[in-house]
Amino acid sequence: MPTPVEQDPRQGKDAAAAAQGRASAGKRLAVLAAIGVLVAVFFAFDLGRYLSLEYLKASREHLLDLYHRHALLLTAAYMAVYIVAAALSLPGATVLTLAGGALFGLPLGTVIVSFASTIGATLACAVARFLLRDWVQRRFGDRLAAVNAGMERDGVFYLLGLRLVPIFPFFVVNLVMGLTSIPLRTYYWVSQIGMLPATIVYVNAGSQLARIDSLAGILSPGLLLSFALLGLFPLAAKKGLAFFHQLRRKIH
Repeated sequence: MPTPVEQDPRQGKDAAAAAQGRASAGKRLAVLAAIGVLVAVFFAFDLGRYLSLEYLKASREHLLDLYHRHALLLTAAYMAVYIVAAALSLPGATVLTLAGGALFGLPLGTVIVSFASTIGATLACAVARFLLRDWVQRRFGDRLAAVNAGMERDGVFYLLGLRLVPIFPFFVVNLVMGLTSIPLRTYYWVSQIGMLPATIVYVNAGSQLARIDSLAGILSPGLLLSFALLGLFPLAAKKGLAFFHQLRRKIH
């Protein structure tokens, strides 16, 4: 009776890896297609007009009336729109933040915007990581080794510095950090803390919507400089602590 040919275990592993790779590629393609459809709908139906300062100012009274009649529903709808817009990196985050101040006031608006923007940013980071990180690591792994090592060492302080300085575009930080090894849980809480000062500034501006003529006028040069100095603080604090520990070891 003929003996069945034994399969090489390596061939089985290779086949399993290939099947897993095809499944992963299929998932990436599905996510990319879904994002493409949503972005196409946004631009095809010119939904961006609803995320303009002019529309917000013209619709404020109507939105306030809706909020007074359906507070929970409007709050949930607002957060959903903000999270989706941030996750897809659509334009309009600044106007949505102003809307939070105009509708909910400074204290409640700050809380709502803070959570919505951070959840959206974390989703954008996760999507960028899922779609691009493996490809980028394969193609530029050698060049990114130093970046990944730096993120493991100083990632929290570096991200906090970026978040504290609103000159860096929101979506760019999400995309770039998605290509690093920083854990998403860490990314979430650092982003929530780091974006809070700018969130308060914009929500406060939104609560005084009638005085705003343009988005460019919200951040003065002095305020931008203050944010820049604030952004340098986490790294400076880390370097100071490292120097202090080194000095203490030498003394002892």
